[in-house]
Parts: sequence; structure tokens; C-alpha cells
Amino acid sequence: MNLPHASMEPSSARILVIEDEAPMRTVLADTLTAAGFRVLTASDGESGLQRALDESPELVLLDVMMPRLDGFAVAAQLRRLARPVAILMLTAKGQVEDRVRGLDAGADDYLVKPFSAAELLARVRAVLRRHRREPGSTPTRLEWSGVAVDFARLEAVREGCSLRLTPKEFALLRLLVDAAGEVVTRERCLDVVWGVTAFPTTRTVDTHMASLRAKLGVQAARRLRTVHGVGYRWEPSLAES
Repeated sequence: MNLPHASMEPSSARILVIEDEAPMRTVLADTLTAAGFRVLTASDGESGLQRALDESPELVLLDVMMPRLDGFAVAAQLRRLARPVAILMLTAKGQVEDRVRGLDAGADDYLVKPFSAAELLARVRAVLRRHRREPGSTPTRLEWSGVAVDFARLEAVREGCSLRLTPKEFALLRLLVDAAGEVVTRERCLDVVWGVTAFPTTRTVDTHMASLRAKLGVQAARRLRTVHGVGYRWEPSLAES
């Protein structure tokens, strides 16, 4: 991973890097420091967990494979103790099971090795933006343009009539709503909603999005914006017409 040639806009966020490999730990710390973040480090899961509890960082950058306590255990402990910290987990390339386990353990996002400095900083900023929103700002029930969606019960209604959204359509809509205002790439949709490599092309996402829009209706579907060549964005505030 190469360091960026120019530093990013400074941030006051404190980030704890828990990584047992010294070269990688140094590169991560240097990259984040150059971007203006305040960086703490730990070389194993046990000391990293203790430092997270003592120092209360805003984000933990957490490797999966570590001695003493692995990344899954650290994430699970932080969530069990209800610590208000964002968790970005580092996983090995192609290890889909690690990504799923990490998200289940409480990670907010994951980054697959190898990655560039630009991708690292983009993911860090995105996770921090989501984490800084008020708790509970993402609703379990959403109503707009004659459509009501209950994500907890997987129920949807349009103008009083039940909508037969598939589990994948519910998950796709929830992913976009969770990232309200931010672009979600097609690749990210595949990783989170499908979680496996059984769907090798991004056309899968486009097909499901077309189906979801058709079911919601033209007016309601206006909030699901296409970002050409990249992915989709949920528009949280859109004037009704």
C-alpha cells in the first residue's frame, strides 16, 4: 500500500489500529496520520481491546488474524460492552466467510487486503460519517410517496396494498437507506446483500434494482438515484411533486 502524495483534510477523529504485523501497522498509522487523524496502535487483540476501552477511540481499524484475541473476538467484546466505537475490519482477499463473520460480530464495514491508501481513507471517512449520525437516525420503518416499508418485519405496503418485496430487495433498499446520501457501489451491494461470489457480474444488482423500482412505483422510486458507472444512492430528502 503506497502512501498518498498529498495529505487529506485534517480530522480530529482518533483511530486505533490493531494489527500484529509491524510493517502493515506502521504503514496504516503513517497513512492515517498524514491524512490528519490522531492514531493509536496495538500489536495484538488483547492489548488492542484494552486500549480501546481505556482510550475510547472513535474508530478501530481491526485486523482479523491476530494472536491472543482475534479480530472477531475483539469486535464482539466491544459490542457486548456497548462501546460507541466504529469498527472497520481488515480481511484477507477472497475470504468471504471472514467478511460475514466480521459483520456478524459487529463490524461496521470491512476492507479486503491488499488495498490502496486512497481506498483505506475513503472507507475510514465513510464509516466515520455514518458513525457520527445520531443513534437511531436510520429508521426501522420508512414512509414516503404512498409507500411504507417495515424493515424489522420485512413488510412493505404501497397505497394500502401489500408489496411482495424479496429478501434481497429489502436488503438492497436497507443498505441504501443506511448510507443515505452516499453512493453505494454495485460491488458493495453484491458483497453486503449477496455475500458470495455466485453472482459474478454487477448486472445482478441492476436487475434487482429495476424490480425494486417497479414495485415501489415511479414516484417512490425517484429517491433511488442511479450514479452512472458507479452504483446507487438513496436521496433522503426529495421534494414531493
